Amino acid sequence: MKSQTQRRFGRAVVLKFASIFVASLVTILPLSVTLVRAQKPTDSATSPGPGSRMNQPTDRAHAHPFESGEELIYVAEFSRALLQKVDVADFRFTVSKQPEVQKVVEGGFGQDTGGAAYSLKFTGDVSSKGFFSKLFNLRFREQIESIVEPAPFTVKKTKRVDEQGKRARISETTYSNGNLFWIETDPNNPSRPPRSALTAFAGQVQDVLSAIYYLRTQPLEIGKTIEVAVSDSGRVYQVPVKVVEKKRMKTILGRVEVLRVDAEVYGPNRLIDGEGQFSIWFANDMKRIPVSARVKTEYGTFDITLRKLIQNPTQPEYLTRATNGH
Repeated sequence: MKSQTQRRFGRAVVLKFASIFVASLVTILPLSVTLVRAQKPTDSATSPGPGSRMNQPTDRAHAHPFESGEELIYVAEFSRALLQKVDVADFRFTVSKQPEVQKVVEGGFGQDTGGAAYSLKFTGDVSSKGFFSKLFNLRFREQIESIVEPAPFTVKKTKRVDEQGKRARISETTYSNGNLFWIETDPNNPSRPPRSALTAFAGQVQDVLSAIYYLRTQPLEIGKTIEVAVSDSGRVYQVPVKVVEKKRMKTILGRVEVLRVDAEVYGPNRLIDGEGQFSIWFANDMKRIPVSARVKTEYGTFDITLRKLIQNPTQPEYLTRATNGH
C-alpha cells in the first residue's frame, strides 16, 4: 500500500509538470493552477510593447516552415535524484488547413495555391503514461485546438478540453476586434456557473500551442530576444524568448545544428509565479522543428524529446522520419 506521503509527492510532481507545460508554451496540461499560481482572470489588458515583432505584419505570401499534414510526436520524461528518465506523458501535435467562408481581405486570411481562403488549424493531444500514471493512479489528458490567421500570424479561437481522472473542464477563447473572451465550463456539472473573462489586447497574440509555431516563423539569432504575447485562461502575458545557444545535437533528424531558446515564463506577472527554467531546442534550418525541450523545477527535471516526425506526403522534398520505441 502506498503511503500518503508518496501519493502527495507523486501528485505534486505530476500536477506541477502539467501546469508548467501549459505555461511554458510547449504543452497543454493545465492540471492544477493552485500549485503554480493563484491568479484569477481579470478584465485588465496587457499590450505588446513597442518594437515587439508582434506588432509587425507578416507578409501574407510568406511560406510557413511547416506544412499541412505535419505531425510531431514527443515523449516526456521525469528525473529527480535516483529517478532517471521516467516516462510521464505522450504529446502529439498536428497542422492542417481549414477553409474559410469569409471574403479574403488585405492582411487577412491566407490563400492556398488554388486561391481559396483558409485558416491554419493546430491541434495538440497530451496524455499521461508510464510510471506516475500507474504508481499514483493519476490519469490526465489535455486536448487543444488553435485556429490561426496565417497572415498576420495571430490566433482567432482556442478550444481546450482538460481531463484529470473524474474532473473535467472545457474552455473556449475567441479573439475579435482587440478583445478576447474566455469561458470555462464543467461538463460533469452543468448547473455550475461558468468562469469567464474579457480582456483587451493589441497586435498579434498567441495561445500556448500556436506560440510554438509562431516561434518557428521567426528569424532566430544568437542574443536576440522576441517578445510574444500569450493568452492563457483569460489573461494575456508578455513572454520574452531569448536565443541563447547554438550547438549540434543528436536527434531523430540525425546529428543536426540546433538553437536553444529560453522562455521567461517564471516570475512576478509571468505565466508561472515561481522559480524555474524552460528551454526549447529548434533545428537550425528552414523547418525550425522543435526537437527537444526541458523544464527545470524544484520538483525535478522534465525532458521532452521528439520521437516521430510525419510530414506531408505531397511534399517530396521532405522525408518522413520515425523511430521505433525509445
